[in-house]
Amino acid sequence: MQIIDLTPPPTIPRDGWDRPLVVPKQGGRPGALTRATTFIDCIEDKSALSDWKSRNTLIGAAKRPDLLDVVRQLDPQDPGGKRRLNQLAEQAQEIAGANVKREKGTHLHTLSEYVDRGEPLPAGTSVQDQLDMAAYLTETSAFTVRAVERFVAVSELRTGGTFDRLLEYSGPGPDGEHIEGLFIGDLKTGTVEYSRLKMAMQLAVYSRGEFYDYTRFPVDPADRKAFAAWKKREVPAAEAAEAYAPLHGVSQKWGVIINLPAGSGECTLHWVDLEIGWAAARLALEVRATRSVKGAMLPWVSGVTESKAAQLPAAC
Repeated sequence: MQIIDLTPPPTIPRDGWDRPLVVPKQGGRPGALTRATTFIDCIEDKSALSDWKSRNTLIGAAKRPDLLDVVRQLDPQDPGGKRRLNQLAEQAQEIAGANVKREKGTHLHTLSEYVDRGEPLPAGTSVQDQLDMAAYLTETSAFTVRAVERFVAVSELRTGGTFDRLLEYSGPGPDGEHIEGLFIGDLKTGTVEYSRLKMAMQLAVYSRGEFYDYTRFPVDPADRKAFAAWKKREVPAAEAAEAYAPLHGVSQKWGVIINLPAGSGECTLHWVDLEIGWAAARLALEVRATRSVKGAMLPWVSGVTESKAAQLPAAC
């Protein structure tokens, strides 16, 4: 793989719900966008994930039975008790090792950038990680990386997110015919057997976004006073528009999944159909809008008036 630019971007400002704060293209104050991964979640069947979390909660509690002593002292109906129970459930999942795969995935993402830059892996890299990176290097050799970890905003969906790679490729396409151009790429370090539609949605959303240069509006979120003032700043339309740039030449038909299961020493590439993903993303927009519809349930109106109620016999 040839690499063009791997300069790590600064962190985009976020609100208390971890939503990216973005100055609208038409100008005005910074507003929160729904994270792309959150936006598309409403389509996914989460039953397997819910079951997995439940199992890990039980495993963690079995390993640390003292957590149950705390649980017994809490009122599950009390708001404070609910929050504490949620924290304990997360702690139990952590004890069960629920986050190990996620942390390993983050680690492999970091190592993959060393490979893309053509740099040696850090000292102390395990043999298994070296095998994983060797497989990654071999499988991605046909790509030229044009951008890494770039944030895009999708005004139509009021969402935004950061894609892994922008890949330049020329060669056989999904049907075996020649294809060339720029493609959104995403590195997955777990199984891709499930959530295929979600992956297609995610890349489809990115492909239809615009680069948003949030460094034009710098702020230190740790400085509360400065951050509060920054959120109230009215940015002129002309200045705001300069922060946006189109994704020229990026395919909205096909994206690429780079699947590198941690510890497998194997890497495979997959085409994902972004037209299917975009149709599902549009459906997600409707689903999210429908969730906000009010009036699905109304209070019962009794036909008994006060005068009629007074005539009813008293209860014995």
